[in-house]
Amino acid sequence: MCKKYTVAIFEMTKNKLEKYLSKLNGSEGSYPFGPEALVFKVMGKMFALVSQKEQTPRVTLKCTPADAEVLVGEFESIIPGYYMNKKHWITVSLTDEVPDKMITDLASGSYKLIVNKLTKADRNKLEQQK
Repeated sequence: MCKKYTVAIFEMTKNKLEKYLSKLNGSEGSYPFGPEALVFKVMGKMFALVSQKEQTPRVTLKCTPADAEVLVGEFESIIPGYYMNKKHWITVSLTDEVPDKMITDLASGSYKLIVNKLTKADRNKLEQQK
């Protein structure tokens, strides 16, 4: 997952990220924790949480423990998952440090980790939603 990003584009906004997350197959956004956090789920399982009322927006995403360790060590704007299992989740501040492509790759990776853990029946239902 930890790829090299040589051409960096730093324009990721909260709105662009939310739009990207909402377009993933079966993605549903809701506010189960109140208006401060928009949670994206697939088949009822959370894969992203986007802060809503912070000056610097943040997104919390699932990732592998190995990727989490590398990313936290490499980027100041990536920390262990805020209020989450710090081994399996990271929180990315939407600053100019992390390229857009990396953020969307991390978001899509989070989505895939959740989808891969779904039951076969749920994966089939998700496929039918395409």
